[in-house]
Amino acid sequence: MTATLVATTAWPEAEEPPTRFGPMRTLRHALTLTWRSLIKIKHSPEQLLDLTLQPIIFVVLFVYLFGGAVSGDRHVYLQFVLPGILVQSVAFASLGVGQSLAADLQTGVFDRFRTMPIARSAPLIGAVFGDVVRYVVTVAVVLGFGAVIGFRVGTDPLSALAACALVLVFAFGLCWVTALIGLLLRNPRTVQGIGAMLMFPLTFGSNLFVQTETLPGWLQAWVNVNPITFVVEAARGLLTGQGAVAAPTIKVLISVAVLCAVFVPLSLAAYRRRT
Repeated sequence: MTATLVATTAWPEAEEPPTRFGPMRTLRHALTLTWRSLIKIKHSPEQLLDLTLQPIIFVVLFVYLFGGAVSGDRHVYLQFVLPGILVQSVAFASLGVGQSLAADLQTGVFDRFRTMPIARSAPLIGAVFGDVVRYVVTVAVVLGFGAVIGFRVGTDPLSALAACALVLVFAFGLCWVTALIGLLLRNPRTVQGIGAMLMFPLTFGSNLFVQTETLPGWLQAWVNVNPITFVVEAARGLLTGQGAVAAPTIKVLISVAVLCAVFVPLSLAAYRRRT
């Protein structure tokens, strides 16, 4: 019985497995391996701790410890800061794909993928797609907990969904950066450390927690070109109606296009070298 199964799944000796697959077959293979990423969460549910507890801790700390000092009213500050914490939580969650890739490279699972009749890039694309699903969990936790403690959407459901979609699109572009880090480094802990060094200046060096006008001039120059600032402004406008929406949204989409244009080819090249 085993021999029969092997014979049906292996390529015939006279026929070499195809070296190139079309876009649709590559996508189909990637979606299959996306399911593998989700199954890993099922068997190791502790992977969801950073996606659920960390955002809640950030909301509690910044709203209840600093809200009164920053704006004088915790509810007013909650309306201001929660869209930013939503962006920050997804940004830090994007480190997961880099750590996962580094761990898989250590275990040699990609060597097994090379022997299978699937597109060469499918495991990498599947890992990224699987991480996007994790971001959805983070978005739901932040907005759900925010609603429990008093956050209210000041626009309409369609605008709120647009805000969530925009944050997820940006996270998709950002996770290719962390994927490249995970492919270049050999240790998941090193990936986490380097990734945190990257995320802290991006998230804290923005208008996430305070208005840009309250910052010193030299820091304002960085905040005004920081892509996290664009996402926060767009999400804040779409969720609460405070601030512009169109201009920061266009900047976010341009930033995502640049990130994908630069880091997707670099990640694929690094993946081919490592596997």
